[in-house]
Amino acid sequence: MSDADIHRTISDLVTEEHRLRSDQVDEDGRSRLAQIEESLDQCWDLLRQRQALRDSGADPEQAHERPARDVEGYLQ
Repeated sequence: MSDADIHRTISDLVTEEHRLRSDQVDEDGRSRLAQIEESLDQCWDLLRQRQALRDSGADPEQAHERPARDVEGYLQ
């Protein structure tokens, strides 16, 4: 997946997130929002991995999506 693909996915997820937040969400909507937030965190993490690999002279294609439980556990 290229950086452009990841950015496109982020854009699609943000659009869906904004749509859901503008409506009165039910339990399914809240569940979907949580999934979107996790997916966004994973996408941003993947972009950071790719950039770190690029910065160190390595192939950014070696980056991989980490499980949400790992990404969500990072300290900011």
